[in-house]
Amino acid sequence: MFRAIPFTATVHPYAITAPRLVVKMSAIATKNTRVESLEVKPPAHPTYDLKEVMQLALSEDAGNLGDVTCKATIPLDMESDAHFLAKEDGIIAGIALAEMIFAEVDPSLKVEWYVNDGDKVHKGLKFGKVQGNAYNIVIAERVVLNFMQRMSGIATLTKEMADAAHPAYILETRKTAPGLRLVDKWAVLIGGGKNHRMGLFDMVMIKDNHISAAGGVGKALKSVDQYLEQNKLQIGVEVETRTIEEVREVLEYASQTKTSLTRIMLDNMVVPLSNGDIDVSMLKEAVELINGRFDTEASGNVTLETVHKIGQTGVTYISSGALTHSVKALDISLKIDTELALEVGRRTKRA
Repeated sequence: MFRAIPFTATVHPYAITAPRLVVKMSAIATKNTRVESLEVKPPAHPTYDLKEVMQLALSEDAGNLGDVTCKATIPLDMESDAHFLAKEDGIIAGIALAEMIFAEVDPSLKVEWYVNDGDKVHKGLKFGKVQGNAYNIVIAERVVLNFMQRMSGIATLTKEMADAAHPAYILETRKTAPGLRLVDKWAVLIGGGKNHRMGLFDMVMIKDNHISAAGGVGKALKSVDQYLEQNKLQIGVEVETRTIEEVREVLEYASQTKTSLTRIMLDNMVVPLSNGDIDVSMLKEAVELINGRFDTEASGNVTLETVHKIGQTGVTYISSGALTHSVKALDISLKIDTELALEVGRRTKRA
């Protein structure tokens, strides 16, 4: 089936198109990107301009002359089909964003998918098709793939981590590629994870440096509560704890004072052992001490090998920077001649 393009786009300056009426749309906030029909909506952000990010990526590729190779080799009126090909197993992500990019280059391109964002693909699978002007397909190709490969890599690891972490929820962190935070966090949602705070503005997160500067965890919490009350802000508050003593101090403060605290981070309470295993006894003690009074979040020494054991301790959330800071892209291609691509892929063992 053909899926509707989720927003009205401008035409990319280096695309080959017939004259048409173009309506510009502001995407200054993600809530304005009109994603009601998407399988997984992108996270909300008050200032992030997703359309501008796409345009920057296209401009980065086109430079001041456009695609000189396409201009030299592809007839301007040539129509063709190009197929998306998975070159390894994984979770696909970025389908909705790919549609937006194709629409930005040439709104007349028709995109058909055989899978949805979040579906598993296997090596050698043709999972989608784009039809239309060959020149415009090719100039959009690399930008589309760059986003999809990165997002699919994030979604694939997130899915593995989320399944292993159950019943705890897996979270990413702010360790994202500069300028691509919303895209990275969107991929985490597609992979079955949940989002941590988007930035510095949507959650108070009292970490070690704040605690040191404030003179202790109790004083830091008191300062935050006073700030929120004075500024009439209702916002989630998380505090980092590194020892059982700090957990006790937080609980003591909360038992005596009205507080906006919602979550306690239990940082580096997972201790790696010399045999490759982990000791989670401190983490379990902290979770039992908190006893459901606040959500809990385990952080530190979280890997695909350790996350299951951490998830069995009773923590609410497990955060892992590795979901986004060490992305292994999923190998995907977009080929006009799919049969030849498959032949080459079999020869190189990449399809």
